[in-house]
Order: sequence, then C-alpha cells, then structure tokens
Amino acid sequence: MKKSDFDFELPEELIAQTPIQQRDHSRLMHLDKQTGEISHEHFYDLPRFLKKGDCLVLNDSRVLPARLIGCRSTGGSVELVLLRDLGEGRWECLSRPGRKTKPGTELNFGGGELTATVESVAEGGNRIVQFHYEGIFLEVLERLGKMPLPPYIKEELLDAERYQTVYSREIGSAAAPTAGLHFTRELLAQIEAMGVNVCYVTLHVGLGTFRPVKEDEIENHEMHSEFCIIPERTARIVTETKKAGHRVIAVGTTSCRTLESFANEDGSLPVSSGWTNIFIYPGYRFKCIDALITNFHLPESTLIMLVSALAGREHVLNAYKCAVEERYRFFSFGDAMMIE
Repeated sequence: MKKSDFDFELPEELIAQTPIQQRDHSRLMHLDKQTGEISHEHFYDLPRFLKKGDCLVLNDSRVLPARLIGCRSTGGSVELVLLRDLGEGRWECLSRPGRKTKPGTELNFGGGELTATVESVAEGGNRIVQFHYEGIFLEVLERLGKMPLPPYIKEELLDAERYQTVYSREIGSAAAPTAGLHFTRELLAQIEAMGVNVCYVTLHVGLGTFRPVKEDEIENHEMHSEFCIIPERTARIVTETKKAGHRVIAVGTTSCRTLESFANEDGSLPVSSGWTNIFIYPGYRFKCIDALITNFHLPESTLIMLVSALAGREHVLNAYKCAVEERYRFFSFGDAMMIE
C-alpha cells in the first residue's frame, strides 16, 4: 500500500491548540467498523457503548517534563529534550541549536541547580549528555522541566496536568497517550460500576511517534521501538475476558500496540515486558482487541494506518472527511473516536 492512500485534507484551524475545559465534554464520533455507520456523541456518552463484562485497557504511562531550557557556558541559549535514560545520569537528548552543542560543551539549567556535559553525538544526531545534580533527578526535572508538546501545538500549556491522563502513574513518556486525556475519575468510576473491568498496561511513548512515514510503500517503513509492560492483573483480566467471549477495548493506539505485541494467537495475554516496534496497517489480523478508543490522527501517519487496519481504510477516510465537515478538533488535544 502507498503512503498517499492515507492522505486527507485537514484545515490547519482544526488542529486543537488547547485542551477543552472539561475533559469528558470533548466530542466522540462512534464508528461501526462493519458498516461504516457514524454517529456523533460526547465523550461522557461512552458508557452507552460499553457492556458488562467488557475490558477497558488504558496506558498508565506518565509524561516526563523532559524539555529543559538553559544556557551554554558561552552564554548562548540551549534546549534539550530528554529521549532515553541510559543510566547513572546519562541521557540521549535532542538538542537545539545542534551545531552549538558539540562534545565537551557545558550546559546550565535553573541557575546551576542542574548542569550537564555533552559527551558525544549519537546516531541520527542526538546528543549523549551527562547530567550533574544533587538529590533525585526526577524531582529536579519536575521543578525545572517543561512538557515536550507535539510540534503541531504552538501555544504554551498553562496547566501541565492537562497533558497527563488522570490515571498516569509510571513516569517515562516523551508524549502523552492522548486517547486517555478524555477520561475523568468520575467517568472511570461510572464505567467500573457497570461491571466493566478497567485495567492498565504501560507503554512509554517516544518522540518517534511524531516521525513521518517517508517511504512511499508503507511496508518499507520501520517503526521506532518503545518499552512496554503488561502486569499480572491485566494479563489475567484480558485472558479471562477473551475466554468468556467478551470484548477487549483498547484506549489509544499505544494500548492497542502493547496488547497486540504480546498476545497469543487465541487472544490470551501473558505477563510481559519488553520493547515493541510493531507496525499495524491494513491486512493485519488483530489477535486481542475488539474495539478501540482513539483521537483523530495526522494524514499519512502510522496511527491512521493502524485505525484503518481495524475499521477499513474506506470507512476511516469517510469518517475523517465527516469529522472535517463537522469541525471536529484534531490530534492531541482534539476530539475522540470509538471504533467497534
């Protein structure tokens, strides 16, 4: 299949720049994956589409405030985005301006509370940086770091918690698992009271999630790797759900990719942890998930390809055309879609 098969016209003004005031008041498009039928709802209507015995799987990864703004020893400004923890205070980072952060460059953040030395240039141009600090690094980062918002969001985020899900626990993502941003604690409690099992996986989202598909033939695209964990409770509940003939509903493409990476052919799920670079596109046979809650994605992205694998490319492109006509909000702070 070609990358252009997943293109669509998206007016720039439909890219949401700020989160909606109340999380669960975003819009929800319901898409029947068999017929392509569409209905327009709000996210607080989600319980209408859930049944007792369903299993809702969410990604509890928490976004690291991984954007650091400081200065070089020469006085010039510098910005780092932390990508990968290499241990003992060493991180692989994006740096700006790259040409000014050569090996040996000394960096300063927060008036000296955090300093760093650029050690080397990694493959792809990223920097390996050694940080120097007192105390606990994550606590220093909480004080000095900013949210690494996606490149298509130009406005500053006033409340950093709005780029975290209400159930986020495991720190490690460079970007939010955004389908979960619509949930409130009250909505989750209402869903559990219906007899729906709510459980969690962890997938730490990398900035590679924003990397465009460059290959014309999508089969030639290589996905970035991300670390994920399936705990015992989730493995047990998902396995029991499949055995009983009930539905497994993934919240977000990250939860979907985690489940599909480790599920057995019969949909059962083992306790697991490890890296995944699974690329799901039309023709893929889903082993575990039956339905998906997700946001509206970029044209020609791996995410719209995954959604098309579940609901069919024609149904998805028609739904996106309808979303544009109905002025849905797109991407991280945008509206949601449920596919079942």
